[in-house]
Amino acid sequence: MSEGWLALIQQALRLLFSLDPDVWSIVSVSFFVSFAALAITLLPSLILGFMLAFARFPGRWFVTNLVQTLQSIPTVVIGLLGYLLLTRMGPLGDLKWLFTQKGMILGQMMICAPVLVAMSQAAFTSVDKRAWETSRTLGASWLRSIWVVCRELKVPLLMAIVAAFSRIVTEVGCSMMIGGNIADVTRNIPTAIALETSKGDFAQAIALGLVLLILSLILNFTLGTLRGKAEPRSH
Repeated sequence: MSEGWLALIQQALRLLFSLDPDVWSIVSVSFFVSFAALAITLLPSLILGFMLAFARFPGRWFVTNLVQTLQSIPTVVIGLLGYLLLTRMGPLGDLKWLFTQKGMILGQMMICAPVLVAMSQAAFTSVDKRAWETSRTLGASWLRSIWVVCRELKVPLLMAIVAAFSRIVTEVGCSMMIGGNIADVTRNIPTAIALETSKGDFAQAIALGLVLLILSLILNFTLGTLRGKAEPRSH
């Protein structure tokens, strides 16, 4: 490794450990937006996943296939859809959420919801339905019964949550189009990396990349641990 690269890495580490306000402002925006999108989307997505797994209603096949299709749509296309919805002439233009954190949260909700619904539906489909039937027979409300089933499926549902968060915290297309990459307002880690690299400020880009790398390692180890717990042990 050349001395230039070593100097860049040292500078990047210095930015992180000195708590550089520009770097950590970007990190805080990124984490706030992604955690908020996940928190708002989580409960409705789990309920829809449960309904798709347990209920039989007209249009169920269509909804299931729509959710699976939405998972594969590039985030930049979702960003375009969000932009059209939030622009002044769009149906949600009166909210004035374009180029705001609220708009970014809406865009990331549109990204993580299909992941949560599809993975939770798969988890609920695999569970023994007698847990639900027994809970309902004993007089529990349907929300209480869903909670009982969720406790049985805590590992695959946690895997769904981790997978959804990892998808939104690293996406760039939607955040760039809806957020506008405004400093200290909507600039998150992926959009900042793209900007700083284009400007030639590799130190800050590397610092932010290290944050994403560490986060990815944590999420991957978490997923691996959860998968290990979910697999049946051989005797």
